[in-house]
Amino acid sequence: MSALEKETTLNLNATAEPRYDWTRAEVEALYELPFNDLLFRAHSVHRQTFDPNAVQTSTLLSIKTGACPEDCAYCPQSVRFDTGVERHELMPLDEVRAAARRAKEAGATRFCMGASYRGPKDSQLEPILTMIEEVKALGLETCATLGLLRPGQAERLAAAGLDYYNHNLDSSPEFYGKIITTRTYADRLETLERVRGAGVKVCCGGIVGMGETRADRAGLLHTLATMNPHPESVPINELVPVPGTPLAAAGPLDPFEFVRSIAVARVTMPRSHVRLSAGRSDFTDELQALCFFAGANSIFYGEKLLTTGNPDTAADQRLFARLGLYPERGAPPAVA
Repeated sequence: MSALEKETTLNLNATAEPRYDWTRAEVEALYELPFNDLLFRAHSVHRQTFDPNAVQTSTLLSIKTGACPEDCAYCPQSVRFDTGVERHELMPLDEVRAAARRAKEAGATRFCMGASYRGPKDSQLEPILTMIEEVKALGLETCATLGLLRPGQAERLAAAGLDYYNHNLDSSPEFYGKIITTRTYADRLETLERVRGAGVKVCCGGIVGMGETRADRAGLLHTLATMNPHPESVPINELVPVPGTPLAAAGPLDPFEFVRSIAVARVTMPRSHVRLSAGRSDFTDELQALCFFAGANSIFYGEKLLTTGNPDTAADQRLFARLGLYPERGAPPAVA
């Protein structure tokens, strides 16, 4: 097959029609494509569904920090690890409202609130419902990540105006048990089912660079890509090794492998927003540019995620200007 015939075949296969019947072998085969071929296919899919130069911007705030009873090996908020993270009980409503207002003024369109629970009790959920209502009143999309949800809680979040619920799968079903033992993969899938059943959009992705294999990365994306419907938002995190956690000594992931993960997510979930999440503060501008080309079209915007660093808004604005990118709800820059 000539180079032109190969390119034409790749382009014809680059369909933006969602599929929910991906096989594990098909997802693994995408990972094995030559890098340029994979990027070409992913970018072709991306252009069929999204403005290729628009990026959705979210801000994440930890409204309750530390003392989590889970044993997630990557997490500095676990009570089981000595990481130096300060514990903070639930933030006052006025502080959350002020943070959301600042995020909106900085250009964020979605405000995500994270609380370090295994899962909230109904009484703990009550003040968070008020926070969601207040953030929604500011004209922002709302997102929450609170852990496992009990029956009826997703419906209460929906009634308060929650747009998205984040609950990551973290890794493949096979690798998951090496990272977490205090909640099962099935627990996570059950919470996602409750979120869907309540009519709240799903934000669900995972973490790469935890020592998993490429087959594990394919397994994570296969699980997500066979959900019907696909998660509306798919955050791809790169591990941030935190001293005191079991993964503190984890070595860095090959940057091209991270880009491959973005590209495979885009091909298999063509209408989902694929978000660059944790780890981005260590990415070069060139790596981020490759990720945007491969189909990433969402970022966390602001200097801090839950407990780890993130590029500041000025740095992101400079990068956007260099690449000709703009916020998804904003207008394209004027052409001189």
